[in-house]
Order: sequence, then structure tokens, then C-alpha cells
Amino acid sequence: MAKKVVATLKKEGSGKNFAKIIKAVKSPKTGAYTFREEMVPLEEVQAALKS
Repeated sequence: MAKKVVATLKKEGSGKNFAKIIKAVKSPKTGAYTFREEMVPLEEVQAALKS
């Protein structure tokens, strides 16, 4: 039964069109680094990394 559930979750184009980007951002006050995560479409990955 688990195979049937897994098979129904894998639909065409469901989660393959997005990428998770994790950026290290330095705080101007403390100088410590924090991590910012965002989900962006695959077409906009390069633009998101430049900003």
C-alpha cells in the first residue's frame, strides 16, 4: 500500500520546478552570519543568487 501512495505523490512537474536557495547574510550590527532560505523557480535561480 505504501508504494501506491508514493506513486500518487510523484506527479509530473509537481516539485521539480523549484529550487531551494540558502544564503549566508552578514548582520551589520553584530557581524554574525544568518541564513536565509527561499524557494524560487528554476528559471530565476541565477537572478536570485545575484541579489
